[in-house]
Amino acid sequence: MAEQPQPISPVKNFFAGGFGGVCLVFVGHPLDTIKVRLQTQPKPQPGQPPLYSGTFDCFRKTLVGEGVRGLYKGMAAPIVGVTPMFAVCFFGFGLGKKLQQRKPDDVLTYPQLFAAGMLSGVFTTVIMAPGERIKCLLQIQAATGETKYSGPLDCAKQLYREAGIRGVYKGTVLTLMRDVPASGMYFMTYEWLKNILTPEGKSVSDLSVPRILFAGGLAGIFNWAVAIPPDVLKSRFQTAPPGKYPNGFRDVLRELIRDEGIASLYKGFTAVMIRAFPANAACFLGFEVAMKFLNWIAPGL
Repeated sequence: MAEQPQPISPVKNFFAGGFGGVCLVFVGHPLDTIKVRLQTQPKPQPGQPPLYSGTFDCFRKTLVGEGVRGLYKGMAAPIVGVTPMFAVCFFGFGLGKKLQQRKPDDVLTYPQLFAAGMLSGVFTTVIMAPGERIKCLLQIQAATGETKYSGPLDCAKQLYREAGIRGVYKGTVLTLMRDVPASGMYFMTYEWLKNILTPEGKSVSDLSVPRILFAGGLAGIFNWAVAIPPDVLKSRFQTAPPGKYPNGFRDVLRELIRDEGIASLYKGFTAVMIRAFPANAACFLGFEVAMKFLNWIAPGL
């Protein structure tokens, strides 16, 4: 069973989660850019090499061709969306835990923590789906040299003008397929690691910074191990021209496996895993620091 500090406060989770999300984006966005470019690069013509041979080649070409700013292309969309998104994510996890408690001092099992994490994935999709759509389009635009969108707001306006709200929310089902199970794994793994890393006789709330970073980083690894295949499908679907995949993710899946094999579902794996540890370590450290601050200034919240 998992030991947790009591009582659970979804409101504090909301504010602390928002701060943790900002920390995650600043640390992890460069490798997210690499991941999306690898996942969506066009299939090379016969006899021609691919645009990017791998993670490090993509990183080098981006840095040489566009400078450090190229690695942060499209970051405005996740920065604007990430604070409410992670706030809602951690709020959903806190609410999911609270709903499963019969008494305030109940300690939840790991399957219950997994279920609470899945609820957080449902909550975040409303914000995540359009933010991811805009981010991916801007990242691909930078890689191809086109200038269809002048920025996140212009991208959102054009998507809405072309296809209404459906155009903005294209890829919502795939976002749910990615985030619901991955979020369950994310939070359950973090709570499990915090418990096993807590010295005998000590409280989880007194865990040291290095141990929080380690637990958060590994939670990110476990999260993306579950999330990568639907994330590849989502990136392809969200950046495809209108009408290319009339049957949604099933068409994307069939095309990928037919043309590039099952391994294509793990495109960007190296970039994701290199990013996952530091980004999520920063996220959970930011969350824990913010939570301690909130407990100090508003203990009864």
